[in-house]
Amino acid sequence: MIRLFVPHDLKAGAVLGLDEGQSRYLAAVMRLTPGDGLAVFNGRDGEWAAEVATVAKRGVTVALTERLRPQAVGPDLDLAVALVKRGRLETIIEKAAELGARRVRLVVTERTQADHTNVVRLQAIATEAAEQTGRLDVPEVVAPVKLERLIADWDGRRLLFCDEAGDARPALQVLDQKGPWAILIGPEGGFSPPERERLRGLAFAVPASLGPRILRADTAAISALTLWQAALGDWRAD
Repeated sequence: MIRLFVPHDLKAGAVLGLDEGQSRYLAAVMRLTPGDGLAVFNGRDGEWAAEVATVAKRGVTVALTERLRPQAVGPDLDLAVALVKRGRLETIIEKAAELGARRVRLVVTERTQADHTNVVRLQAIATEAAEQTGRLDVPEVVAPVKLERLIADWDGRRLLFCDEAGDARPALQVLDQKGPWAILIGPEGGFSPPERERLRGLAFAVPASLGPRILRADTAAISALTLWQAALGDWRAD
């Protein structure tokens, strides 16, 4: 079934006007007509069944019929990732949404290859991934900040610092405490020695290895998210 994320409040009988992109997708790409079904969600009111009400030049409207699922809260997991090349960063955003991250924080480090990116596009990628994945919320993509600012404004959650210098314990051995977490992935060139020393000195940071091989940033992010989900996240039956 087609799923769309919408900003509107959702309740039985409501008629929602979709934005230009969503209207074009339903009418021109999927060729839906009045009466065809879909599902919508907004991250607050659960998932709702809807029917196309009107298809016009000015846009598509949909009418809500019944709630399919109540709102659910996913794991309290952030991904903090240094900016990398556009294609790899877009992959990271997509997979973070698929793997259940609640928020993606973009970071600028000493060896970061860029200091800006198109956050609007990245948020759109996260939204599309959430629609396709079946989750009931969309991860927030936070504009880039320098590593020093990220640390200074830290909210106290535990930080899985993916340290590939060779002397950290395996990630599965340090993921032993439930609660809010974040995962930090460095740039392609790795963290600089001063950054690594600073991170290792933080009380909330937990250094961890992702294995014996050097991983690219996108592979490291996917691997770390997968390990966290397997150890502490909503992949577990308990």
